[in-house]
Amino acid sequence: MVDAENAQNSENSKNAINMRKVLVVNGPNLGRLGVRQPDVYGSQDFEALCLLCKKWAQKLNLQVEVRQSDDEAQMVHWMHEAADTHTPVVMNPAAFTHYSYALADAAHMVLDAGVPLVEVHISNPSARDAFRKISVISAVATGTITGMGLYGYKLALEAVAHCVTPESRLEDTMEFHG
Repeated sequence: MVDAENAQNSENSKNAINMRKVLVVNGPNLGRLGVRQPDVYGSQDFEALCLLCKKWAQKLNLQVEVRQSDDEAQMVHWMHEAADTHTPVVMNPAAFTHYSYALADAAHMVLDAGVPLVEVHISNPSARDAFRKISVISAVATGTITGMGLYGYKLALEAVAHCVTPESRLEDTMEFHG
C-alpha cells in the first residue's frame, strides 16, 4: 500500500514539475463576485472562480495561481513578477481596463518576456456604459475574451495553453484536408 502511495505521489510530483505555471490576475471588486451586480457578473463567488480555474487548468496541464487585488500597484507588481519569471498571464483588469496606463505598460513587459497575456472580462464591456468601451490593456494583450461569464476564463486558459504548447502551434501551420 505504501509503495502504491509513493508511486502516486511520485507521479503527481512529475506532473506538477511538467505543468506550466500561469498567473490568473483579477482587478478591483472581483473579490466581490456573487455579491456585486449578480445580473452582470453572475452569482458564483470568487472562491468558485478559483476552483474552476484550477480544474480547467489541470485538464490543460497548467498550474494556476489565482490572485485578486483592488490595488493598482499590486497588479503592476504581479505583471513585473510574471515578466521576470516568464510566466503567462490571464488578466481581468476590471476597472483598471479603462485608464491604467501603468498596468498596460507592465502588461507589455509580459509580452516582451515572450509569454502570452490574455485579457478576460466576465461581462462584455462594449455592450455596457460608454466609458467601458475603451481598454488600454487590449492593445498590449495577446488576445481578449469578453462576455462569456466565468467560462471566459476557461477560454483564456485554453488560449494560453495553445500559445505555450509547441504541438498546438505546429497544428496551426498544417493544411486542412477535410
